[in-house]
Amino acid sequence: MASKNTICLWYDGTAKEAAQFYAKTFPDSAVGTIHRAPGDYPSGKEGDVLMVEFTVMGIPCIGLNGGPAFKHSEAFSFQVATDDQAETDRLWNAIVENGGQESACGWCKDKWGLSWQITPRALTGAIADPDRAAAKRAFEAMMHMGKIDIAAIEAARRG
Repeated sequence: MASKNTICLWYDGTAKEAAQFYAKTFPDSAVGTIHRAPGDYPSGKEGDVLMVEFTVMGIPCIGLNGGPAFKHSEAFSFQVATDDQAETDRLWNAIVENGGQESACGWCKDKWGLSWQITPRALTGAIADPDRAAAKRAFEAMMHMGKIDIAAIEAARRG
């Protein structure tokens, strides 16, 4: 049964490629049904891939090949909670090394312009520390990072 709420992501003809990358990279992800256009449309022809159903870490999505009119922005991102540095490195590197780009504070963009927050649980715990001085030190350390370095966050938290 289809989900009642599905995230629709706009692509310029590359929805299938993006869905395949996400399915290969993230756990609990898969490519589902591929819908082809029943007729010509402004950004494609009859028979072109129009929509791709896929899941990213269990979240239902549709990739819509709508053309060049709209671009992704940081106003929408997937936030991925990682359990350790190895998982953080693997996901961050997969995105960046596949044509993506690094950003700040655990954020990066994939080659399609979609933003990802690769956020270690250790960081979330550190900035929520009831010891506000420890939380502030961890937060300030994060502000100088691209990919999050858990050991550096924990060291900053300890002071």
